[in-house]
Amino acid sequence: MELKEMTSSSLITFDITSTKKEEVIWELTEALYQEGALSSKEDYYQAVLEREKVSATGMESGLAIPHGKSDAVKEAKFAVGRLQNPVEDWESIDPNNKVELVFLLAIPNTESGSTHLNLLAELSTRLMDQDYYQRLMQANSAQEFITALDQTSDQPSTEPQEYDKTVLVVTACAAGIAHTYMAAEAMEQAGRKKGIKVASEKQGANGLEDEHSSSVIKEADAVVFATDIAPKEKERFAGLPYVQVRVADPLSNGEEILDRALNNPDGTVQEGEASSDSASSSQKKQGVLAEMGQAILTGISYMIPVIVAAGLMMGIAKLGSMPFGLVNDINDAERFANHSNELFVILHHLDKFGYMIFQFMYPIFAAFTAYALADRVGIVSGFIGGIFAAGIHYRFWGIEDGVASGFFGALILGLAAGYISKFLNEKIKLNKNFQAMKPMLIIPAISVLSIFLLNFYIVDPVFGGMNIALRNFIESAQSSGEIALSTVIAAATAFDLGGPINKAAGAIAIGLASDDIFPLTARVLSIVIPPIGLGLATVLDRYLVGRRVFSPDLRVTGQTSILLGFIAISEGAIPFMLRNPIITIPINILGAIIGSTTAVLLGAKQWLPLPAFWGWPLVEGSILAYLLGLAVGALFIAVSNVFIRFALIKRNRITI
Repeated sequence: MELKEMTSSSLITFDITSTKKEEVIWELTEALYQEGALSSKEDYYQAVLEREKVSATGMESGLAIPHGKSDAVKEAKFAVGRLQNPVEDWESIDPNNKVELVFLLAIPNTESGSTHLNLLAELSTRLMDQDYYQRLMQANSAQEFITALDQTSDQPSTEPQEYDKTVLVVTACAAGIAHTYMAAEAMEQAGRKKGIKVASEKQGANGLEDEHSSSVIKEADAVVFATDIAPKEKERFAGLPYVQVRVADPLSNGEEILDRALNNPDGTVQEGEASSDSASSSQKKQGVLAEMGQAILTGISYMIPVIVAAGLMMGIAKLGSMPFGLVNDINDAERFANHSNELFVILHHLDKFGYMIFQFMYPIFAAFTAYALADRVGIVSGFIGGIFAAGIHYRFWGIEDGVASGFFGALILGLAAGYISKFLNEKIKLNKNFQAMKPMLIIPAISVLSIFLLNFYIVDPVFGGMNIALRNFIESAQSSGEIALSTVIAAATAFDLGGPINKAAGAIAIGLASDDIFPLTARVLSIVIPPIGLGLATVLDRYLVGRRVFSPDLRVTGQTSILLGFIAISEGAIPFMLRNPIITIPINILGAIIGSTTAVLLGAKQWLPLPAFWGWPLVEGSILAYLLGLAVGALFIAVSNVFIRFALIKRNRITI
């Protein structure tokens, strides 16, 4: 297979008149879409723009190689544009670069290790050859350009047979294609010029290529990490002097980087050092907020399977007990823990098992949020922070009415654990003989103690006080009228999806219903409206705005959220809330208020604490009014989320 098979004459344009980077990229994206290489040009375009934020894709001599890796790419392809008017402000490794030739690479997420990606890597390497580049620039037609793509001139090796020094190089970029291979080639060229042996390991879309063996590492004099993401298995190079640079830096400063590595390194790779010890340049460029956002996304991705597993276990138990009329009683330990009917015993313990799994939702989230920031040394303190957030500590301390800090606590404590562990790992320097004590003793001890103090003096008191204040507010609303009280209960129920504020609202609402004062209509509807609404949003987005506005993992979560919503498990929607709380929480509250007050105004009344679908036939007054309220609230949440996210994506305020 040759490079010409990855493009076509319709993907090569010589008459682009745009003078702005974004317009050029969009024009080439449109060409890829018309060629059938993309399922969604908007999703791919967004992926390219996100990659542009990481590091410069402009090179030198008028060249730029923007690229995007996305599920929207059906097949690896590239489009080429030769510009009539150079783009002078394209971020480039050469500050004076005026872009005239643009290669736009489309890389699918699912094609790692394929022939297509190997060829894209080969193209990136070939473009480092000035003769090759000039032949492409001099082509007079698309067909001449395609022919020149596979014309290479093999140059005889001028490498000396013996070297005084050996420098290892590790390259990696976000997409794992262009810069990864170009940086490796640039460092090898610099090594040949200086008489230094340079061996490059590429950590790209094809995984680890030309991996440095232990014997090679043992003989090396230094290592260069040219990466925009954290290098993998950095601890292999323990004891070697190192330099950390951006992946684009070798393209203009290869010889200088080699000199730094051998004569003035940034430091020595420590034994047990994690990949995240040296913050990547992309993180530095994006700032702390972007770094925290990425850590939260990591925590969510590990938390989602916990939520799904817990919900399914409880769902099976509830559905299994439904034919016996025991949906709300199956969790009664006195009746069913040792029942004579073995089926009831299994269903009881399965329901408890699901509840138990839910208790580890926040510990898993906080642990892997910390892990994303500090690598392995952050897991323990993050997990402990999540235990505090889930309120598990109150059971061991004998406090029956303790209020868990919920998802707010998990966010704060998970991030704090990560940054504390990261700081300790970077700042504590020990003799090589005592290095193992750092990750095994010192960091866990200090970070866990810090999390304990943070939770004891700040997190628990603040969110406990918030819960008490809200509980008092709900109680004071009892005399404010039917709609006002329904509004307050709906808002509190939808606020944190099963968290402490939700539970406070539930305790008061159930108390009012048990005394025949006020029905549970607003309460039960507000449990199911948010998860169903958010799940519907992941289904309706492409029909409402013509594209996806949720990431693939949230689309999977959305399907689960709908299912869990029907069986009254609102926690299935928590990943949406954690990822975009400023968007999700207000919409959830408004949707719950609109839906529940609609049902109340139309005469629906539910006195039983049965929010799941099996309780709907027991609604008094009008079941149609109840279902209409549910539909109105869920659709409000779905439509609002889709259009707000779509608007923010168009403005590059959020990404998927």
